Amino acid sequence: MSAQSTMKALLAESPKSLLRIADIAKPVPGEGQILVRNRASGINPLDTKIRAGKAAHARHPLPAILGIDMAGVVEEIGIGVSGFRRGDEVYGMTGGVGGIQGSLAEFAAVDAALLAPKPHNLSMREAAALPLISITAWEGLVDRALVKAGQKVLVLGGGGVGHIVAQIAKAAGAEVYVVDGASKAAYLSSLGAAPIDHAAETVEAYVGRYTGGKGFDLVYDTIGGQGLDTAFQAVKRFGHVVSCLGWGNHALAPLSFKAASYSGVFTLLPLLTGEGRVHHGEIMREMTKLIEAGKVMPKLDPRRFTLADVDTAHQLLENRQADGKLVVEVESKD
Repeated sequence: MSAQSTMKALLAESPKSLLRIADIAKPVPGEGQILVRNRASGINPLDTKIRAGKAAHARHPLPAILGIDMAGVVEEIGIGVSGFRRGDEVYGMTGGVGGIQGSLAEFAAVDAALLAPKPHNLSMREAAALPLISITAWEGLVDRALVKAGQKVLVLGGGGVGHIVAQIAKAAGAEVYVVDGASKAAYLSSLGAAPIDHAAETVEAYVGRYTGGKGFDLVYDTIGGQGLDTAFQAVKRFGHVVSCLGWGNHALAPLSFKAASYSGVFTLLPLLTGEGRVHHGEIMREMTKLIEAGKVMPKLDPRRFTLADVDTAHQLLENRQADGKLVVEVESKD
């Protein structure tokens, strides 16, 4: 066991300030926790909102260590933990909200319930891209809407959450359609989804073209705002709308007149409340099975980042210049 008592971590000290690498105390795993040596940390839009002081719902006051997603190696096991051994490669959505230390640090003491074995066919970078978007996709598609083979599933937005929604739905045997820009058409087609260009076709037009005007069995909105109103228009009678950004004010009449259902997804709840953490670990284990079976693969931006480059990565994300998920390599393999 390493005698190292400190670690390098990236600190967000105040809204809009530059991030700073600092030497701080290395955490000690408590009961039910695992000390993980972080290899990679996925970047999510929520990270930039927390850093800007615009994410009160995340309850992560500054100064703080950001980083919701991680992939790494088990370094030390706390009391009461079973099923993991030192040296295991793991991944999960483990912190970065609720005052819980994030993954932009060399080590993190995390709740073992949140972890799952890393897929053997993914790199650490690829694995770190997945937890938040995978859990968000799974909770909506599987837990709430009970996606089934043969259903017509419409995904609004083919980005981080959306491209995983499409792959999970396809793996379940659904017919998948994804609304996004024309530039993503080839990639979405490669996933087995039918791409729909939002700039070239109205919702009425694609509902008519793909469903004979009846609407889609399941609509997953990953955009929010007008996207949720579009989802209400596109769903069929007795269908199901899911949104991971269902905030704001919306007219429910289009949904109600179809006797359709709506489910919201708020992926942060287990981290914020402690309730449901075991299920997050279970979801990640199911994702490992799908990934190792070749049914799900994350799309990564090819650019590589270290702790010293996170300011640049955040700026790319905020400016919508990322081509896939951005991932920070906290520590490369020895």
